Amino acid sequence: MATLDWVALGPVLAPALGAVVVLVVDAAAPRLVRVHHALGLAALVVGLAVALPGAVSSTGAPVRTLCLSGRAAACLYEVGPVAAALQLGALASALVVLLLLWPDRRASLRGGPAVLVALVLAATAGASGVAAAHDLGSWLVCLELATLPVIALVALRGTTEAGRGALALLTTSLVSFALVVLGAALWLLATGQAVFAPEAVSAALDDPERRAVLLLGVLLLLAGVGFKLSLVPFHVWTPQAYAGGSEAVAAFLAATSKIAALAALVVVLQPLVLAGAPVLVAVGVVAAVTMTVGNLLALAQDDPVRLLAWSTVAQAGWVVLPLSAASPGSTAASGAYLLAYVVATLVAFVVVHVLAVGGAPRTLAASTGLLRSRPLLGGALGLALLSLAGLPPGVLGLVAKVVALRPVVAEGQWLLALVAVANAVVGIAVYLRWFAVLLRDPVAQEGVEAAQPQAGGEAPGAGPLGGRVARPVLVALVLSSGLLVATSVLPQLLLGLLE
Repeated sequence: MATLDWVALGPVLAPALGAVVVLVVDAAAPRLVRVHHALGLAALVVGLAVALPGAVSSTGAPVRTLCLSGRAAACLYEVGPVAAALQLGALASALVVLLLLWPDRRASLRGGPAVLVALVLAATAGASGVAAAHDLGSWLVCLELATLPVIALVALRGTTEAGRGALALLTTSLVSFALVVLGAALWLLATGQAVFAPEAVSAALDDPERRAVLLLGVLLLLAGVGFKLSLVPFHVWTPQAYAGGSEAVAAFLAATSKIAALAALVVVLQPLVLAGAPVLVAVGVVAAVTMTVGNLLALAQDDPVRLLAWSTVAQAGWVVLPLSAASPGSTAASGAYLLAYVVATLVAFVVVHVLAVGGAPRTLAASTGLLRSRPLLGGALGLALLSLAGLPPGVLGLVAKVVALRPVVAEGQWLLALVAVANAVVGIAVYLRWFAVLLRDPVAQEGVEAAQPQAGGEAPGAGPLGGRVARPVLVALVLSSGLLVATSVLPQLLLGLLE
């Protein structure tokens, strides 16, 4: 017999059941277009309401369910502080994306609202599930559930570029799945158990023969998850998929999908940390190379979506940086950095979405003078960029970088810390380059563009900056930017969830 706690499973069941309900309602009443989104938002709100108590709990004791009687180590579902915070982040970011996908006359995605909402909810259920999965089977299923619906979301834009992006994402997912399945098989062979148990890992590390098999399995698992986290050299799909999908889908890839990938990585590495594994040199090398490549290529981008895509690559290096220390606090530091990145990136994508819906081209020049012409949009985007750069008043990003560096410095990995600091400087140049565009005088810019007309007859900075923002998108902007402001004033509101 196994125990079953429905409340503990709520963050996974709420979006999963919501996806089913949306499809059933669509089959019964296909004309109720906006009802599907309302049901999707309600499912995510329920999931957030159930996940919030576990994330803010002061006890820190993990919540377990699906356990065999009398054997806590055989529990298939376990939620600690880090997992609860990541579940909360996945559900909240998906809610913002659903608001951006709210149907209107300018909707650019095919498939209908019910399909879009069901895909978002299904992927969110996978993201929440993989954070708490404690056995190989559930972990694999939830990881792929968090990935496969996003491929369809990218393809539903219906353009040639979207098809290429979806194909790149599909190819990546197939290779990634092959690696993680092989890694899971080696993990099972080395430990003799189909659960991520520190005791089994410790026994395998003490046996020279099983140790080699376990480490090879871990490397394959890291490589498979590395595709989903956009770690170098598994990152090539990222700019293509981001640019192929709509801004809302790109935001989902940058936020919810990255939370799912880190959650999967934490589940794998946590038993190694508890078993006293040595410093993970391979993770440190990948982190250093990833942040360097991402920053250098982001410097050359003029498309804001592609810039944010390469920013995701660079930030992924920072996300996994603390994990190289293999210390008890490294997973919390990694999760804290990811949540800080997600909040800032969501704000940036919301603003880019507003400009794109209004007809502005996908160039940095489309946001010229945004701080002067539309202070709400410009201020939100400016604070997001400063947070990603780690500069005041984006205090959240600065504190997150300090938190990410702390485990590395504590383990004496000074060379890795120096590489990270150097990349922080390069990252400042990446985001200040865009921030400077927000400060320009739009009138002077229009004069320059008028003197140098483009081939299409439209100035690259032209855009309907005076247009109205749809209410659901405005709600998304207020929620995401409000959270960014609050956590910049009091970073502990966010970072304290993982302690």
